Parts: sequence; structure tokens; C-alpha cells
Amino acid sequence: MTRGSLRGALVALLLATGPTLPGVGEAQVPAVLRIAAIPDENPSELLRIYRPFAEYLARELGMRVRFTPVVDYAATVEGLAAKKLDLVWYGGFTSVQAVRRTQGTAKRLVLREEDAQFRSVFVARPGSSIRRLADLKGRTFAFGSVSSTSGHLMPRYFLLRAGVTPEKDLRQVAFSGAHDATALWVESGKVEAGALNFLVWDKLVLQKKVDRAKVDVFHTTPPYVDYVWTARGDLDPGVQEKLTAAFLKLDYANPEHRRLLDLHRTRKYIKAIDAEWKAVEEAAISAGLLK
Repeated sequence: MTRGSLRGALVALLLATGPTLPGVGEAQVPAVLRIAAIPDENPSELLRIYRPFAEYLARELGMRVRFTPVVDYAATVEGLAAKKLDLVWYGGFTSVQAVRRTQGTAKRLVLREEDAQFRSVFVARPGSSIRRLADLKGRTFAFGSVSSTSGHLMPRYFLLRAGVTPEKDLRQVAFSGAHDATALWVESGKVEAGALNFLVWDKLVLQKKVDRAKVDVFHTTPPYVDYVWTARGDLDPGVQEKLTAAFLKLDYANPEHRRLLDLHRTRKYIKAIDAEWKAVEEAAISAGLLK
């Protein structure tokens, strides 16, 4: 599948912000560039990943950059809309929500090349007789966060396509809050099956944080577009251009750059094309998560 075919809560920790250029609707250059990410993994892991990105962007842009933790997915959307955040690492669904919440002004900048062909995995205990999506009927099941693209929206969408309506056909539906938590819930027997994003699953396997005798993949979805760095629309265009350039220049052959790319589980970033998230928006509408 080609890229073309795929086409409130507040911020938990609001760091002090300096003055910006005056004028309603005018481009703004913040004194401190505030970046955030959807909390799709545990807080310590998010700090490990994104603080080095803040340091790198500070050097590239020649300005102060801070990573701002948030309490939940909705906080990233409200933070961008309220101009308390300048750049957010969103999932596909929260990116759609952010664009809608900002009346279409939020701007998608770059994504990992893997995000143009992203996938979710469904996991269960080996030997449980769950071998296909239809086998989930009557079982206990965990999604990740309600607002997660790869942990909820797209798994729900593909379940519906397989003839499984979660609230009607599953014995119990729970939300773990994070991809790694979903895998551990299945491993511990808290639920019989769950869905999470394939990159987190691969990392858990690589780091031996899951016991594959107790939890493993039984289904992988078709690809779809997902995560993307998204800026608030009135952020100064020059800053947006520098941000885009900073991500695109990361070269896996450069050891310093490789450290950052490895943190984000990718080898390169590519420019975002807004139209590609239309399919995610349509999936959210069809799954009943957007009107």
C-alpha cells in the first residue's frame, strides 16, 4: 500500500512561558519552545526519549527548548490549542483531533518513515485458541488509551471490519492507558488479549520485557499512517522551517544522530503531507469516535 493510498484536560506541567510577538493571529516566536508527546508509554520512558530531542532542537534552532510532560492524550490537544505547547508528537488520531480543535491551523511537519506504513498488533496468550480476530468474541480485551491511534482507533476499526463489535461481542473491554501496559496485562492474565503498536511490541521483545511464552502476536493489521510531529499553526514559519530541517537532517550514519533516531525507533524522518491523515479521520468517524 502506498503513502498516497493511506492518505477539558490541560497540560500536566505548564512551564512558564516568555513573551511572544504581539497580535492576534500573527506568527509567534516563543521565548521557550515547548514540546510534548502523547503519553503512550510510562513517564520515565518518555523523559528518556524526548529530553535528548529537546536538547538537539535547542542547538539546531539556537533557542531554549523544553520537554513538557502531560497527563493524558487530551492534554496535548488542549495544550496546543491554548498555545501552551508549540510542537507535539501526536498519534494519527490525536493529530486529527488537534487539527480540528485548532480550526485546521495546526501544521504537520515530519514523521518517521515507518509511520507512513504503521501497523497494530493483536496479542494473546499462546495456546489460548485465539488465532484470528473472530476468536475474540466472548473474551476479555484491552485497548491502550482511548485516544490512541494504534492502541484503540485502528484496532477497533479492524475489529469492526472483521465482524467484531467490541461492546457487544467482547465479554469485557478495558483500557490499559499505554501500549506496554497492554502487553503486560495480557502476559499477567488480567485480560485474554489486547492491541498495541508494533514498534512498542518490537521494543518490548528486543529488551526482553515480555515473556513470549505468555504473550505473543496472533494478528497484524494492514498498514496506515500514524504518528507525526505537529506544530501550532501560528508558530513563526521560520521556526517551523527550522524544525522541519532539523528532523530531516538527522543521518543514521552520524553516531550522534543515530542516538536520537534509535530513541524514536527509526532511521529517518520524512516530510508530512496533511492529506494522508484523511483516512485516519474517516476511520475514526466510521468507528464512532468522531462525528
